[in-house]
Amino acid sequence: MPRSLRKFAAGSLAGVLVLAVAGCGAGGAKPVAQDPKAPLELWTRTTPGGDGEKGMKKLAAAFEAATGQKVVVTAIFDDFETKLSQRAAQKDLPDLVLNDSSQLGTMVSQGIVREVDLGSIKGSDQLLESALSVAKSGDGKTYGVPYSAQASALLIRKDWRQKVGLAAPKTWDDLTALAKAFTTQDPDGNGKADTYGLAVPGSTKRGYASWYFSNFLWAAGGDFIAKQSDGKYKPAMSTPESVAATKWFRDLACTSKVIQPGAATMDTPPTNETFEAGRTGLYVVGPYLLPRFDAGLGKDKYEVVPVPKGPKDSTVLAEGGSVYLMAGSANEAGQNAFASFMISADGQKLGMAGQKAFNVQLPVNKTVDITAVRKDPRWKVYADAYRDSGRYAPSIPNWTPVRQDTADTINALIADCSLDVTAELTKLDKKLAETLGKQGVAAS
Repeated sequence: MPRSLRKFAAGSLAGVLVLAVAGCGAGGAKPVAQDPKAPLELWTRTTPGGDGEKGMKKLAAAFEAATGQKVVVTAIFDDFETKLSQRAAQKDLPDLVLNDSSQLGTMVSQGIVREVDLGSIKGSDQLLESALSVAKSGDGKTYGVPYSAQASALLIRKDWRQKVGLAAPKTWDDLTALAKAFTTQDPDGNGKADTYGLAVPGSTKRGYASWYFSNFLWAAGGDFIAKQSDGKYKPAMSTPESVAATKWFRDLACTSKVIQPGAATMDTPPTNETFEAGRTGLYVVGPYLLPRFDAGLGKDKYEVVPVPKGPKDSTVLAEGGSVYLMAGSANEAGQNAFASFMISADGQKLGMAGQKAFNVQLPVNKTVDITAVRKDPRWKVYADAYRDSGRYAPSIPNWTPVRQDTADTINALIADCSLDVTAELTKLDKKLAETLGKQGVAAS
């Protein structure tokens, strides 16, 4: 065992049998007998049997070797939230859940996570401020421990770009020009008009259209909802900046027609395939697809560059994963210890190890230099994008309905070119105002 892990193990699981007060689902708070040796049940959102599950089991094994604490890993991808809700109804939640950081508001509002005492999380002072901020709810309390981050960059078919004789785009105008060239100049040389510029997952499923569009909306100075001085929010999709960003994005589909056909019905899997199969040549996406595209397309065929600067700046969507300490656990000491391990330098480096799937995309521990772990310079493009330009979704009680409502509107606009952009965004803002009101965060 590495010396650093031995040191970690020494102070991680100290504790005695005590009584703690913890909530569990809708049943309210009740005393839970604490046993610091009780096995921990961990759920992770990933494909069962896949590389993500294998990587998490390696992390769990390293944690057990360091602490003696048993962790049972369960990988779930389909219907993750439904299955978690079922366990909550049974008042039998897993001890730990690794889930998207954007799910914090929803999980807090459901009452299924407990507040995190950062003083009990070893190494929490080494977390990047940007990462730690996403673990805080609107009330200022912490309800998760971020362990992985990611941000968006632009993937380009390098061979196509060289054939059409254009440089990597620096601005939106450059991006549009390159997308047009990929659509009209037969960059794959097969003599057919079967290539397109920008790959877009424009489906309403899980709010994908909104999720993707955020990279452009924020870079234009627009917003979904705008935080006010009193900490409340007001709808912002009908502001001039948001309208301009939406019109520009919609024109890619309706005017220049550089987005792949059927984008409005595609979530990420079929969109990924368009880039991999040589039907699209530009894709704004996170680093998790690099191993897939390296294997399926060829590392020499594409390049990774920063997303071109928008009318305002280069802001891109930041996301990541958090360790959620679930309510009702009989082993809160073990929960704290596992979270501490995941953010430790050793845990972060082990999570980044491998060549296929990564449990840690970008490190959140500021002492970990990604270039010392991954020699591939493309990863530094992503790390720089996260640290310099990354922005998380706002921390409101439930972000999901905001993302879904905006996805419905963006999807409709790229699917039906006859719709009036300003009118649709004005209607959207009325929906967003109702949603914010229901959540108690609407500005007066």
